[in-house]
Amino acid sequence: MVLTCPVAMGRTNRQDESSQLPRRAVLRAGALLALGGAAAPLTGCGLFDRDEEPPQPDPLAPLLDESLRLAAGLRAAATVHPDLAARLVPLAESHEAHAAELARLTGVTTASATPTASPSGPPPGDQSAVLAALRQSERAGRESAIQACSAAPAERAALLGSVAAARATHLEALR
Repeated sequence: MVLTCPVAMGRTNRQDESSQLPRRAVLRAGALLALGGAAAPLTGCGLFDRDEEPPQPDPLAPLLDESLRLAAGLRAAATVHPDLAARLVPLAESHEAHAAELARLTGVTTASATPTASPSGPPPGDQSAVLAALRQSERAGRESAIQACSAAPAERAALLGSVAAARATHLEALR
């Protein structure tokens, strides 16, 4: 008696084919799980929330506006009193440089950063009245810069300290 061994062509193991999942079905299921697993955390992160609040303005925005107002006031005074221009224009340029740096830090362009109130302009009268009014504006600006500096995080404190120091020197230049 001769025993024959059945040989399966193309398969190395003989298992019940009904218990195996096709390889493509397993790959599809894995891909769907991977995509579903990656998307599931996004549903709770607020990405699709409709109740978004508008972004709050940067706390340095008032200081930026103030720098632009002070620069405009100094330039206006230099226009009305040309003999003071040599003293006032460098101070205005200092405020403009600070405004540019504040705008960069806050992500605002200086073209879109306009003062919330128009500059009051130089008071009519003699130079001493103009200088007194500019000193008062610089004094108020120095105080607001000091307050902003003491409330600012460390990465902003250096710039705000520089602004406060510049405004203090402007007071001396306006004497």
